[in-house]
Parts: sequence; C-alpha cells; structure tokens
Amino acid sequence: MRRVASLALLLPCLLLNPAHAEVRVLVADTIRTGDAAQPVAGALAWDTRSGRVLDVGSAEAMLQLYPDAPRIDAGEATVVPGLIDAHAHLVYLGDSLAQADLSGARSRAEVVARLQAFEKDLAPGEWLLGRGWDQNHWEDTAFPTVADLDAAFPERPLYLDRVDGHAGWVNSAAIRIAEKGGKSLSGDWQPEGGRIVRDAAGKPTGVLVDGASTLVRSHIPPLQEAAREKRLLAALQAAVSNGLTGVHDMGVSREDLALMKRLADEGKLPLRIDAYANGNEGALDDLCKNGLYTHAGGRLQMHGVKLFMDGALGSRGAAMLTDYSDDPHNRGLLVTSPADFEVAVRKADGCKVQVATHAIGDRGNRIVLDTYEKVLGAHKGNDHRWRVEHAQVVSLEDIPRFAGLGVIASMQPTHATSDMGWAEQRVGPERVKGAYAWQRYLHSGARLALGSDFPVEQVDPRLGLYAAVTRQDRDGQPPGGWQPEQRLSAEEALRGFTSDAAWAGHDEAQVGKLQRGLRADFVVLDHDPLKVAADQLDELKVLSTWVDGELVYKAAATPEG
Repeated sequence: MRRVASLALLLPCLLLNPAHAEVRVLVADTIRTGDAAQPVAGALAWDTRSGRVLDVGSAEAMLQLYPDAPRIDAGEATVVPGLIDAHAHLVYLGDSLAQADLSGARSRAEVVARLQAFEKDLAPGEWLLGRGWDQNHWEDTAFPTVADLDAAFPERPLYLDRVDGHAGWVNSAAIRIAEKGGKSLSGDWQPEGGRIVRDAAGKPTGVLVDGASTLVRSHIPPLQEAAREKRLLAALQAAVSNGLTGVHDMGVSREDLALMKRLADEGKLPLRIDAYANGNEGALDDLCKNGLYTHAGGRLQMHGVKLFMDGALGSRGAAMLTDYSDDPHNRGLLVTSPADFEVAVRKADGCKVQVATHAIGDRGNRIVLDTYEKVLGAHKGNDHRWRVEHAQVVSLEDIPRFAGLGVIASMQPTHATSDMGWAEQRVGPERVKGAYAWQRYLHSGARLALGSDFPVEQVDPRLGLYAAVTRQDRDGQPPGGWQPEQRLSAEEALRGFTSDAAWAGHDEAQVGKLQRGLRADFVVLDHDPLKVAADQLDELKVLSTWVDGELVYKAAATPEG
C-alpha cells in the first residue's frame, strides 16, 4: 500500500509553488526516490519552467495539491532517479557507432569478414576504422598481426582499436603511411608510455600498445565539424534511449568541449554532461585561467580533469607490482611518469579542479594513492572528492587507503564480468582478491561511483546493474557468480548509478534523487529494479527518459500496446 502524505503538511508548500498551469504530475505504481526520508512514493510533481521537483508523495496528496495540473499516468511502471554513468566517453562512442563493430568476434577470420562487409561503403583510399576486438575471446589468445589483415587489405590502411582502447591493430599499409611521415617502427626503441609489439627481427607485428598507438593514429585524417556533431548527437541519443540522464565524460578536449558548448547553446543536449578535461592539456589550462566551467542551461560543466597512470589489463599494459602471472618479466606500462603525474595533480589542486585518474594495475593504483596523499597533505580531509577511475586490481593493503584519503573508487561492474574468464590468469589467485572488489571498498568506508566505460562496454546501465548484482555473464555463468562475496545488492547498485554517481561529480544538490528542489531527472521502467529477480535486471525496459522534467526519450509502442 502506498504511503499517504499528509495534505496538512503539504499545504504550506503550495504557497511556494508556481501556478498550477506550470506544474506536471506523474503518477506511477512505484517511485523509488533515493531519499531515505521517503524512499517510496506514488506521484511526482515538478515545475516545467525550472525543471525542478516540487513535491513527492502519494498519488492522492499530489492530485489534491495540483488538481488542475496535467497528469501523466505511468500505470504499473516504476520510476527511478535518472541514471548517471560515472565513467564514459561520448565522443569515442559516437566514433564507434560510425566504425566497424568488432566486439564479440570470436576469431581473426570473423574480424576480417566484418571488416570486408564494412569496407563496401568506403571510398577508395579511405581509412578503414574499427573497434572492439579482444584476443582473449579467440581460440588463439596471442596478439594478432599485420599478416591477419594484409591478405584482405593490401593497400587500404586500417586502424582497429582494441576493446579497451589501449591497443591498436594495424596493417602494413597503415605502417607504411606512419613511417613515411615519421620514424621507422622497426628496431629496439620504444615510445614513452607505450610499446610497439615486434618480432624477433625487430619488425612491428601490427599491435601498438597505449602510447605507441599515436604513431599511426595521428596520421588518420581528422573529421569535419559537421561529422563530429553528427556522431556526438548519435551518442547522446544512444545514451538517453538506455535510460541515462547524465554522463561523466572522461577525457574531453578543448575542441570537444567547444562542440558540446555549442550544442548546449542550441538546446541540443538531451542529458547532463560532467566533462573531465583530457589530462594536462589545453582544457585544463582553460580551467586554470578562467575558472571552473558551468553552462547556464545546467546540462554541461567541466569541473574536473582526467589523468592517466597506466594501461589496461587485457593488453597487459596495466602497471603491476610484480610480473604478470601469464607473462613473466612483464609488469605493464606507466602511461605517465610519476614525476609528470605529480606535476599535473599539483596543477589541478592549485586550480581547485577535481582530479580523476585512470589506474588499473596494483602498481598504478599505488602510485596514484601515494601522489594524492602527498599533494593533499594536511587538507586531505577537505571535500575534494578526488577519484580513481577503474581501481581494477588493487593491493589488499591499499584498499582501505581510499576511505582514509576521501578518494572515490569509480568502478565499472561490466568490466568484472567481461574480464572474469581470464583475469586470474593475468594476476594469479592472490592478487585477484583485490580485483573488482566492490564490497571490500564499501566495507572499508569508501564511496563507489558506478559506470560502464562505454564504448569499451555497452552504453546500457541495466547491464551494469545486472553485472553488479550477479557477477555473472548474461548466460548466468558462473553459477552463483564470480567471487560472489563481492556482489552488490540491487539497492547498492542502483545507488551507485544515481546518488553516489551524483556525489562523485559534486552534483548531489542537483541530481541523483527525486527530492524537492532537485532537478526532475528520472527514468520510467517497466518493472521495479529492487523487486525483480537479479537475473532479470538486464531485461528491464526503458519506457521513457526525462531530464529537467522534459521527455527526451520514449520507447516505441509495441504492437500489443
């Protein structure tokens, strides 16, 4: 039975509200507010002019308070606060949607077949770009080579991003272009923060890890402004159609922020973007010179910077304290030197810019924590909310340091279920205890902010909820979940994608809950994520997505509907 709000208590609020003509009321079977004082409601009222919540309560009370307000009846649906992806890449997603999709390919031959099908629409000489390959899903898990591509593509240059974005696979035509415009990729030298995979003769085999990828990628012709806008708009639409009302966009350049600003000015941003500057580059310089950026419309801001410490686990670029268990003598890569990293952190700290750092390996995470502790010093107790992005493999002794330093663990549940088939091979049975260890962080008192890292993973927070609660793949494997003691409850997972994600962006006074005075950002689902079986979380249907009380996505009606 729905909780009935007292009309006598709500009447004083009526005097503060705008005319009823400016109010909308949504009634639903269940509204999960995220507010501990009133966790469940039956109706939600908001001011259409400000886009802010006026009241939350029982359907009876809201309809008595606003009898003339237009009413939206969601029937048996469930409303939850707008879902926020705390770590994602909108521009990268837009690019991926326009490239060959190699995700899920089970062999080199399947990759080539997909590329051949995609090539049919390309102009002669145009680069063929793709993303999503993952050698860990192939029978032969060794890195691929130029030979795998050259037979089918002897002249057309190819650049194929690995699923994690931390390695590129290229063909000989691409290498020839790179060498013509720069240094030979052969020899025994290595670029800073990267690795050219070579054969015994010192020739590049076709895979470029982390910083080495720019040796080829820098020769890909840049997109025109119209194409960049089209791709970003496609990414934004994909996000809202999956129930996202906010994205923490990690690694936004000065040029990409300018595009986002223009779309915000034109009213074309259907969700909120918390943009984090792309390292110690121009965008951070702008923040230091001009101050933190907030668009007047409330849907775009840049208050933070995203830095890099190491590579990724799948390509063995994550920086480890000891050798990889499946690759002796390899301890991964530092993308940024500790000295340069400290310079960037101190710069951001001096400019009052929130710091978020990519760290995946246990050594990478330790260097980040050590540097944060050193730079924060006596003011580590301030409300800085610095973040570690991924915190994927962390020494058990370092996990309690997150709470002690006030550092947020920004983690992606689907990374665990994507990597669980081979993660222990990489790091062994002891180190894996500190991998994807969500409950260890919560029990230590640390805050979790959840995301997807799309397009590394899919742009669908329902998959994140499912992975967080089950720690299984979508076929229900392994039974009981991988390292099941680290599973989150449905409530913890939903909080990680709503109020905790909002808190990680310093946005809790604006979004994250359905509460009087906050933005009317919410998602209408066909079932209650806190009541359905855990193995049905990935099957929830997004019926509609609302930002500032505006409908930004509505699912197409079914034939029966």
